[in-house]
Amino acid sequence: MSEYETDVVLWSEHQSALLRRVAAGDRINDQVDWENVIEEIESVGKEQLHAEESLLLQALLHMLKAEAWPLSRDVQHWQSEARLFRSQAALRFAPSMRQRIDVARLYRAALRALPETMDGQPPLPVPDNCSVRLDELLSED
Repeated sequence: MSEYETDVVLWSEHQSALLRRVAAGDRINDQVDWENVIEEIESVGKEQLHAEESLLLQALLHMLKAEAWPLSRDVQHWQSEARLFRSQAALRFAPSMRQRIDVARLYRAALRALPETMDGQPPLPVPDNCSVRLDELLSED
């Protein structure tokens, strides 16, 4: 079993040290775990994108709850949570994410996540299609 499989933190520290040596001109290419280094580098971007989408999904879900149950005692909390998720998403956003984030898909997921009732009340109708754009979700307004 490799170091990568048993302790990824130790592996990452070891590999980053090796890469620093390669960058400095040391000829140690055979010691670098290239296959896993490449996979990990790819996964970093995927995880960042996943985290961004998760924050946007949570924002949309809380916005939908506030719209579907406008008389609920939790509306202010949902609106506050939506603002927090949107703010966190704006802080993490990288320009390359723009073409990869499908707001309509996230909205459909938020619709599916809406509860059937809240405090015994069914939701008011909410739009089937997302009317908010990515830029609006990431704005401070």
